[in-house]
Amino acid sequence: MIRKTVANVKDALQGVEDGMTFMLGGFGLSGIPENAISELVRLNVKNLTCISNNAGVDDFGLGLLLQKKQIYKMVSSYVGENDEFERQMLSEELDVELIPQGTLAARCQAAQQGFPAIYTPAGYGTEVSQFKETREFDGKMYVLEKAFKADFAFVKAWKGDKAGNLIFKGTARNFNPLMCGAAKVTVVEVEELVEPGELDPNQIHIPGIFVQRIFEGKNYEKRIEKRTVRKVS
Repeated sequence: MIRKTVANVKDALQGVEDGMTFMLGGFGLSGIPENAISELVRLNVKNLTCISNNAGVDDFGLGLLLQKKQIYKMVSSYVGENDEFERQMLSEELDVELIPQGTLAARCQAAQQGFPAIYTPAGYGTEVSQFKETREFDGKMYVLEKAFKADFAFVKAWKGDKAGNLIFKGTARNFNPLMCGAAKVTVVEVEELVEPGELDPNQIHIPGIFVQRIFEGKNYEKRIEKRTVRKVS
């Protein structure tokens, strides 16, 4: 059994350099790799291209990297609740590629499965399709979108074993599974790390073949992006 565990986040991020392209799981603040992001902030790597559904909020998640101007380009589906993301985009301090959410997911999955590209109807006839190959299938037009190419994928799972098998919990099972194996190196942080054989095989979402490094994270905040509660009657 191949053991893929590393001692901590510092060891997990060995090889990270300026100018790299990263995939980061999560949706809003749900399921984001908090430990990996904190380590990227500490390392102060710059000129990064980050592929993520959004960029967290001003003072948490990828928003921390935006504050320090470590990100050169964001590839996302929406700006979300991040005012700094919006400010940098509108002032052209940040290169931003906004992608339909389904296309973003499909391009991650294409990279994971070894496909060079996909055809999607999303964006045909708009600025999105300018300078891209288009093709007709069964009377409907599609746009060719290339699979992502990333150096590292940073993923957050609920539970994993030392062979890299993963279980995601609730809505944290968002972009995280699609990014496993979609980059040259997949780094996974988990809330609980167990021995091989302790996970129920029927509950495993991602097999360890898609994971290169795994470690048990610490001090998860699990913030809620926008808390909504019922008024007391």
